[in-house]
This record gives sequence, C-alpha cells and structure tokens, in this order.
Amino acid sequence: MAQAQDNGSKQAAGQHVEEPPRGQSAQELLDAWYASVQQELEGADADGQTIGLLGGRSSGAQGPSRRSKLRRIGEMLAIVRRYDIFHGLTPKTLRRMLEELGPTFVKAGQILSMRSEILPPSFTHELERLRTDVEPMDRETVLAALRAEYDRPIEDIFDAIDDNPLGSASVAQVHKARLVTGELVAIKVQRPHVQETMAQDISIMRSLARYMSRFMGQNQFLDLQSVVDELWQSFREETDFLVEARNLEEFRRNNAGCVYLECPKPHPALCTRHVVVMDYVEGIAIDDTATLTAAGYDCAEIGEKLVDNFATQMLDDGFFHADPHPGNIVVSGGKIVYMDLGIMGRLSSRDRSALSDMIIAVAEKDSARLADGLMRFSISDSAEVDQAHLLSDLDAIVADFGSANLSDLDIGAFVGSLVSMAQKNGIELPGTVTMLARALVTLEGVVDNLMPGASMVDIIKRHLRAHADPEELASRELRRLAKETLAATHGLLGAAGEAQVAMHMLTRGQLRVNLDLAGTEDPLEDFSRTANRLTMSIIVAGLFIGSSVVYYARIQPVIFGIPVIGFVGYIVAFFLGIWIARDIMRDARRHRR
Repeated sequence: MAQAQDNGSKQAAGQHVEEPPRGQSAQELLDAWYASVQQELEGADADGQTIGLLGGRSSGAQGPSRRSKLRRIGEMLAIVRRYDIFHGLTPKTLRRMLEELGPTFVKAGQILSMRSEILPPSFTHELERLRTDVEPMDRETVLAALRAEYDRPIEDIFDAIDDNPLGSASVAQVHKARLVTGELVAIKVQRPHVQETMAQDISIMRSLARYMSRFMGQNQFLDLQSVVDELWQSFREETDFLVEARNLEEFRRNNAGCVYLECPKPHPALCTRHVVVMDYVEGIAIDDTATLTAAGYDCAEIGEKLVDNFATQMLDDGFFHADPHPGNIVVSGGKIVYMDLGIMGRLSSRDRSALSDMIIAVAEKDSARLADGLMRFSISDSAEVDQAHLLSDLDAIVADFGSANLSDLDIGAFVGSLVSMAQKNGIELPGTVTMLARALVTLEGVVDNLMPGASMVDIIKRHLRAHADPEELASRELRRLAKETLAATHGLLGAAGEAQVAMHMLTRGQLRVNLDLAGTEDPLEDFSRTANRLTMSIIVAGLFIGSSVVYYARIQPVIFGIPVIGFVGYIVAFFLGIWIARDIMRDARRHRR
C-alpha cells in the first residue's frame, strides 16, 4: 500500500512515471502484480505479529482474510489465463469468464452492458444475458438467509414461501410468499456472503488498477480507478436493499397521479439491508404481445404511455428507471408495472433543462442547439474543447440522422454516435448521462416490439409540448434572455477593455499576434509555402513568356529551330511547372489522409 501511495505522490509532483521493463508481456505484468501483493500482505502479517513477556505470540486477526485475499487473487489469475484475455475475447467468452469470476464480475458485466460508450454493441448485447442466466439458490439457503435477518421466527412473519424462485440474479433471488396476515408478497433475498465477496474483489480490482496505472500513465484510454470507484458505488447501493425500498416508495409518490403506471408497494417494517418485501404482482410480460392482444390490450397504446411516462420520469421528476428491459416490466390490471427498482438514475434540474433542449434540437435538426445542450452536460473544462471541430462533428451526425423521418430515427445508433463524438472531442459526460442513454436504447427495443415504426423522439417531443405551461415557458425564456443579455453586456464591456489595452500595446510596439486557424497546425508555414508556390508560378510564367519573345526575335545561336536562350528557358519552365504540380498533389493527398 505504501508503495502505491508513494508512486501516486510522485505522479502528483510531476515526476517521471515508472515504465514497464522492455519486452515484458501483459501476463508477466500480472505475475509481477501478484508478487507485489504477496509481499505487501506478508509485510502486513509481519507487522501485525507481536511477542511479549506475558502475552506470547499473536499474528493478528487479519491473517486469515489476507490469506483468503491472496488465494482469491490466485483463482482470478488462473481464470483470466485460461481465457487468454490478452489475445482477444469474443462477446461469449467475455460473458463466460465474468460468470466464472463470480458475482462481483457478473455485476461489473451488468453495468458494462449499459455502457455503450465503453464496449461495442455486440458485447453489450451479450452481457445483457448476465441479468437473468444465474443459477438459483436452494430452499435451505434462502430460509437460512431469512432467519439471519429477523429477530423472531420467520414462521411468525410468513405463512408460506414458494420453493421455486420467480427470478434469480447475481446478487439476489425473488420468491413468492404469503404473510401470516394473508397478503401475497414477493421476497427479494440477498445471496449469503455476497457483500464480503464483492468487497474483497473490488479491493483486489482497486489494487490492480493502482498497479497498472503506474505503467499506463496518461496514455490509458480509460480511467481504471474511476471505473472501479463507479463499480464500488453501484455495489454499495445495490447490496443495500433499504435503498431499493426507498426507491419503491419514492417512485410510487412520483407516479401517484398516473392512473396507468405503478410499482409494487414495499412493506418497510419487513425490509432490511438484505431483504426486500413488497406486494406480489402477477402480470403479463410487456414483450409478450400475443398474450397482451389476446387479453384485450392495445399494444400501441401501452408503448406510447410507457414512453410518455418515461419522459415524465427523466424530464419532470429527474428520477428514472435505468434498466427498463422487458424482464422488469409487466402489465397487470390495466396498468404498466415496474417490478425491479434496484438501478435508478437521477438528473438535476439543470441536466433536465439541457436534456429537453437536446431532444428539441434532435427533432428540429439544430446542431448548434445540440452542441449547447451537450456542453451543459459536460463535467470537463469546456474551454479546452475545440468548438469548430465539435460543431463539424455534430453537423455530420445531424446530416446522417437528420435526413430520416422521426419514425425512422434509430435512437440507439444516434445516442452511440453522440457519446462517441463527445469522447473524441474530450467532453467528459457524467455516469448518469451514459446510464440514461443506455436506458433509452433499452426502452427503444421494448417500444419497437409494441409499436413497430414508432418514434420515441416524436412521443417525447409531444410530451414536452403538452406538458409545457405557457406562463412557465414565457417566464423561463425571459429568465434565459435576461441572463444571456447580461452575459453579452459583460462580454462587450470586457472586449472593449481588452481592445483598448491591445491598441495601447500595438502603438508602443509591445503586441505580438499568435495566429491559429482551424484545420492547420502551422499557419505561418502554410502561408510561406503558398507564397513560394506563387513566386515559382510567376517565374515559370515569366520564363515561358520570355522564351516565346526570344523565339520570335530569332536571336542567334539556334538549336532545333529555337534560339538557345529560349530553349533553355522552356526546359527550366517545364521542369519547374512539374515540380509545382507534384508538390500541390502531394499536399492534397496528405490532407485527405
């Protein structure tokens, strides 16, 4: 640990980052990391030992956990080597490897399945299978986990618990049950020791990220430490089931006025950090269109209401379901019911305003407004963004997607292009934005199954128009106009002051201008090359004209019927012309590349 901290302080001081030994492979780097962890843990064990005249020896209470950590690292390395990750993983082999690595990595895969800006679509689609394809716990394990959570016999709480689970995931399992009061409920039970296992794995991943960052320096395409920190935050929220119970209550409050949508009601008195008890809801899966139609439901109406409510969640409430895949949504009693609220996202009022502007910009094909909304989302320094390149890239995206009708707009491809473009231009987007982007892509698949050819953007745009209060819109526009006017006035006054200083320096010979043009690395060199070509072109033209005058004057001596001076002039002009043409074509090819 001290070694990693010392290295971090050196990096912060601007010193040279340690380079990996030449010719060392990635597997050898992992072996070196394992050796460093082993040495670190052995050192910690040695420091923890004590010897005394009256007390004998002690190795400390943390010895077994250190040994288990080292044993776990060995297991992980063996799995990683077996899948040969350094020579390429297919989507299927990546999923299988994560399953073998355990619940922590399954959860990491589930998070990555919603991060299309990190992995290609083929990988994210395959990792979606990690949400459901998990081996269930047996009945005795479930009952033991429930008994550990309550200070009274579970027979005093539950009258019956179904043996067959309703669903099984990497972190928890859901069973149908009946309370002693007669109410049907669903019990979500956390897998035993999953918290300890995931905490240990994330500690190992953080250690590996620190070790690898020593060699990657600033060249890594992904901030490993940030990814691990995000995984840790997600793990803490998803393994604390009291958070999900609060999510259920908040979601029900937000949608209390919506007659066609709800979520199960939690039983707070029976909810703990490892168990959630909620009302049992039996319904038709939202992707089972045949059964929905047979039951008398209008699939197109369900799809439109689903999107309209999701627009309310993200634009009005700022509290949205981040994983609306078909397994999490059913239709019951004429209502759309969200079943699992373990992964939720939040948007501030500023983010919601920017998102509204971006949706309108997409609908109206306004790249400038789209750029403004994107920059308001950015958490990086906007001063370092090349605005000319940003607008050029957005123009290309609008040209690609804006020519299609809203009904033909592929929101998944559009969001993917937008996120990739933001990365390319150095715009760092918060995790909530990429979570929302993935949620929209997932929801688009659900909606397309319910109402093929429909446009989510069009539905959300209609929602914005229908729910906008004219007085509120006018007030908001007046506030925005006042802010922009004030900013413009300050800008003009500042520009006038700067211009006065610049003119004063110019008259005293103290001003030096640095010229920077978009699309060129060295404008002075480009101007110099252009001037040289122009000069050479004038010389070539002069040689041709002069040689022609000498030819008609018949000045002696003559060769091939042409005066020698004129002949030489023609030859020189010919080769200079070829040289200029080749130089121009070479520059053109370089710019095209």
